[in-house]
Amino acid sequence: MNKLYVIGIGTGNPEHMTIEAIAALNAADVVFALDKGPQKSDLTRLRKEICARFSEGEGPRWVEAESPKRDAAGGYKQGVADWHAAKGEAFAKLIRHELKDGETGAFLVWGDPSLYDSTLRILPALAADKSLAIEYEVIPGISSLHALAAAHKMTLNTVGEAVLITTGRKLAQQGFPDCAETVVVMLDGGTGLNSLAGQDLEIWWGAYLGSEDEVLRQGKVAEVLDDILATREKHRAEKGWIMDIYLLRRLA
Repeated sequence: MNKLYVIGIGTGNPEHMTIEAIAALNAADVVFALDKGPQKSDLTRLRKEICARFSEGEGPRWVEAESPKRDAAGGYKQGVADWHAAKGEAFAKLIRHELKDGETGAFLVWGDPSLYDSTLRILPALAADKSLAIEYEVIPGISSLHALAAAHKMTLNTVGEAVLITTGRKLAQQGFPDCAETVVVMLDGGTGLNSLAGQDLEIWWGAYLGSEDEVLRQGKVAEVLDDILATREKHRAEKGWIMDIYLLRRLA
């Protein structure tokens, strides 16, 4: 039985690596990664920098496969299901061909593996495949939610009130929910932010959290939304990608 670690590595700052995460990284013989193309080469570089900084001795082998692309033409949920299935096939191929008997593998996951990441949706089926003979352990990491709150020196919740975590797509479709005082929005391609125009909300926004490129904005939506949208597009154009998150709260 071979072991896999799913290691939360934080949001881009190597200092986010916990003692537990470093120990798991050093227990690994091989790190698996999916290459998402040249536009996101920074993400691969940061993972490799983390390995180089915290690995003892020669460190684990680095093995990449091309990342499957999601088909956005059909229905959203079916497209995601097909995408996850393709990623599962890619993971299985890596495990079969690159993980030798008795070795330990690792996946380095941005933020925390439990939150809007597909790895933990894919691995149960692979662990149930007796021909792969694997088990896995999850190492928690600092998520972008916590990095955002720390950067803005705030709490996620107001006293006694709920916090709802959602996506930009859901926010654009359903609006600010009645059931929550505070909403945290992730995975926003821009539709969520664009849907906020004219709403009486306060926003705390951050991109590239924890990294040297970190950008923060805060204020009433009516006053800062245009600046956030322009800043977001500027940085996306310069880097070819953006990772951002924001918290919304009703104005008192």
